[in-house]
Amino acid sequence: MDLKARLVAQALSEGFVACRVCRPWDVPEVPERLAAYVEAGYHGQMSWMEERMAWRGNPAALWPEAKSVIMLAESYAPDVDPLAVLERSEKGAISVYAQGRDYHDIVKKRLKRLARWLIEQEPCEVKVFVDTAPVPEKALAQAAGLGWQGKHTNVLSRDWGNWAFLGSVFTTLDLEVDAAEVDHCGSCTACQDICPTDAFVAPYRLDGRRCISYLTIEHKGPVDLELRAKMGNRIYGCDDCLAICPWNKFAVEASDIRYHGREVEATDLAKLVGLDDTAFRARFSGSPIKRIGRERFVRNVLYAIGNSGLAALSDAAATLADDPDEGVSDAARWAVTRLAAL
Repeated sequence: MDLKARLVAQALSEGFVACRVCRPWDVPEVPERLAAYVEAGYHGQMSWMEERMAWRGNPAALWPEAKSVIMLAESYAPDVDPLAVLERSEKGAISVYAQGRDYHDIVKKRLKRLARWLIEQEPCEVKVFVDTAPVPEKALAQAAGLGWQGKHTNVLSRDWGNWAFLGSVFTTLDLEVDAAEVDHCGSCTACQDICPTDAFVAPYRLDGRRCISYLTIEHKGPVDLELRAKMGNRIYGCDDCLAICPWNKFAVEASDIRYHGREVEATDLAKLVGLDDTAFRARFSGSPIKRIGRERFVRNVLYAIGNSGLAALSDAAATLADDPDEGVSDAARWAVTRLAAL
């Protein structure tokens, strides 16, 4: 087999569900789209999107020596219905990707192994990226033929649905490229229709400031009153638009059991609301949830308590009414008031 065929075979043996290649300059549409997104203010408090627009808008500028981008997808598809927990008001709903170990560590290790293998086959330079660098992974994934950016703005595929992490290996090798993928969403609007906060201003256009994933993970301080009740019991992320996508009938089961942490079985709101900083760090050690810190997490739990309709949780919320963090204390008072109105 030639190098490209062996590369794909090696990637699949490492646990990736797909491997495709494009050029760093194959996404000329990104700078204009990114600029329009930021100008509209849809990025909210994510200032890093604006600060690194030059690199995020032009992958070729990130590492000018790179000639090829190897795009990879790793499945984290759930084996249970991720929407079922939304009916359990005593529980907090955590996004599927965060129910197990931190994917950054798992995917990056796989990428590094693949990159080392590539260097052994053909001397070259490589750089690996998983989400944390200013790389437009979604656009590159479509350019490489890995999948397409759906109306929910996430990448999906006819072969593995949309439950997948994206990773990339930039290399100085001049590899054979794949054909870009085309859109297969058709007339479907399922992801638009299910969104609890109406965050989609149009198909393929998401106002991040209204997205529950943004609100629970990136947004600091109190959340707008209009949106709190719409968050339901979602305390970290939101999977609604992903879970409803009909292409998930082709979802490939996650090959790594570390993605199935079953966090939902240990997310009693009554227990989570009482976490102090030490307990929070211990509870979510090795989890991506740890990144947002105790204050933002407990704030989210308090919103879920306020939306639970369970008056028995009022006393637990009331104990945080004078918390030093404004987001927590405000959420606690809101939850108590909302439950009292039952």
